[in-house]
Amino acid sequence: MQTAYDYLQQHAALILSDIKRLVQAQSPSLNKTAVDSCGEVLQSMMAERLDVQAQVFPQEKLGNHLLFSVGNGQEVTSILGHFDTVWECGELEMVEEDGKLFGPGVLDMKGGLVQAIWAVRALMQTGKLAQQRIQFICPSDEELGSPSSRKWIERSAAGSLRVLVAEPAVASTNEAKIARKGSGRFEVKITGRSAHAGNNPEDGISAIQEMAHQILALHNLNAPQAGTSVNVGLANGGGKINVVADHAVLGVDLRVTNMAEAARVEAAIKDCQPHLPGSQVIVTGGMSRPPMEQTPQNLALFIQAQQSARRLGIELKGKAVGGGSDGNFTSALGIPTLDGLGATGSGIHARDEHIIIADIPLRAALIAEIIRGNERSDA
Repeated sequence: MQTAYDYLQQHAALILSDIKRLVQAQSPSLNKTAVDSCGEVLQSMMAERLDVQAQVFPQEKLGNHLLFSVGNGQEVTSILGHFDTVWECGELEMVEEDGKLFGPGVLDMKGGLVQAIWAVRALMQTGKLAQQRIQFICPSDEELGSPSSRKWIERSAAGSLRVLVAEPAVASTNEAKIARKGSGRFEVKITGRSAHAGNNPEDGISAIQEMAHQILALHNLNAPQAGTSVNVGLANGGGKINVVADHAVLGVDLRVTNMAEAARVEAAIKDCQPHLPGSQVIVTGGMSRPPMEQTPQNLALFIQAQQSARRLGIELKGKAVGGGSDGNFTSALGIPTLDGLGATGSGIHARDEHIIIADIPLRAALIAEIIRGNERSDA
């Protein structure tokens, strides 16, 4: 009897063609027109490959979110896959060479999304989908921190037996991502008082000098031993070189491994106090993604995925990583979540972003086997 892997190997060229088609539909997160056009390509692909129509969730400023449902079973497996990218239209070309496909969003994460579509198609075509329902949750703003999709993702995933995230595998090792850091974004606005830098500097309060104090204080919150990183990634202030600056602003990124550390450091950032008499410091923002921790539910799903991988003759390993994904949200709800099940390759958010073409059928088959659970692959 034909296996899902057999089917996927036979259709490897078509899968690659679909990946190219989705990559060519460029979709920078802040370009609603482009993202929605990409969403239409995705809808067309879902109709062709899985015979399903999308539930469209319109957004005013960002791209529309898409939800697809396949099958009628009681047990629901949700597959998470965003279709926005960090690249502006025309910024990167799609190129195939040396067994690799390069292009905007090909690894993060259009390749993995297409592989997941074909994994479900393979189960349907080989009669192994059984009494399950597969739900594709496809947000349009993951690269922005999911500002418009978080609550929608949480509602859509509620009641799922498990969530499989088709984000790329760990570069070079092809490991699954069994834990991710949570992230926070903060803005620190500093107000001073302007004055002439030559005639009467003593009448001014330098917002830039206060900014320097704040940067040092924020970086002192770093705790590498706990996996906590605080980074001031943006710093702007002042206007003219001969004027004591009366304004400055900082952009702060926070990464943590657990919610206790998130609460501690978030409170410390929000409690930033001015060092210079008369200056003002106002902090806004907060945690945007909870950490994806190694919960017992997540560990059990990973062990099951390892068993599924062995049926394909591969040993699946797992790794904790620093970046976040939409899987952080579903894990925080207590839904068993496993990440990094998408394409192999390297160069996430880099100009050499690419996938390994030869790995496509096997990676798609891995998702198919995980969906089947602990059944025998020849059943």
